Amino acid sequence: MGKAGKSRSNPGTLDRAAEKVDRKHLTEFIGSRQGVEGYVEPRTTVTQTTLMLVAIDGEWTRRRVPSPAWAHEFANKHGVPSYDAAVVGYPQRMREYNRRQSQVRKQSGT
Repeated sequence: MGKAGKSRSNPGTLDRAAEKVDRKHLTEFIGSRQGVEGYVEPRTTVTQTTLMLVAIDGEWTRRRVPSPAWAHEFANKHGVPSYDAAVVGYPQRMREYNRRQSQVRKQSGT
């Protein structure tokens, strides 16, 4: 790993590269949730391309992926519709899920 987090698999970003553990997590999320959709988030100077998966109840997860094309192919392979997050934005159900989780944390005092 060179300066500023650069490597062959992760040129020019400050985070780590996508790994097998990320793919496993995404696969398990799809297999254990209903109505999952994928939102491909573009690479930035700080983070690599990511794939956010959002279940029907709004629960979500995000992991690094090698490229936008890889993310769309991965989603397609698993029967999950995928969208470019920068174009379509995020679903309302995700924001509602985040709000519910915030309320639960406030009520439990954590």
